[in-house]
Amino acid sequence: MTGTVHDSASGLYQVIAKELPWSLDIVVEIAQGIIMKSGLLEEKRTIIKRWINLTVDTYPSESGSFLRNQKDQFANPVGAAIAQGAEALFDWVTGDSKEYSPLVVRRLDDIVRIRAVQQFSPSNAVAFVFLLKNSIREVVSKKFSKDSGHFGELLEIESRIDSLALTAFDMYMKCREKLFEMRAMEIRNRTSRILERACNKYGAPHEW
Repeated sequence: MTGTVHDSASGLYQVIAKELPWSLDIVVEIAQGIIMKSGLLEEKRTIIKRWINLTVDTYPSESGSFLRNQKDQFANPVGAAIAQGAEALFDWVTGDSKEYSPLVVRRLDDIVRIRAVQQFSPSNAVAFVFLLKNSIREVVSKKFSKDSGHFGELLEIESRIDSLALTAFDMYMKCREKLFEMRAMEIRNRTSRILERACNKYGAPHEW
């Protein structure tokens, strides 16, 4: 596998160098980036499946078993949100756009909203994003040799994952703020109804 990667790299360097008037360092950097992303895309299904399993492992064992085995998206909306989100987020991480598409925002928000109302600490609620690093590193360690020169490309991809995690944390905080507002409103409404019943019962004025 590694020999094939090196052969592909050598051929790609020559093609780019022949077509474009750039220095060898720039040519090598571009080629390595293309090869890295190409290698990850070849292993897309493996990486996503591993990422989903790592994310499901953050749930209690009984819940995790259900999320992993129940394939009906209506019976298992949480599992469906994780699976759909994983693919969209992987595509963004391995893509070139620095902006989030509406699909990426929606898929990330779907997962974060679910985890915001579950029994996760703030750090654990968004930790699923970082688990993508683990999945990618497993593939990179098998597909590329340590001296293949792809460390810079891996850092770039991991930087995009970090950006995604920060966005997830912002989403999480907004969800938690909304939940607190809803609970505070519920308490106010409940208190108001209690006071109103007391006023009606004892003939006290409503404006206390």
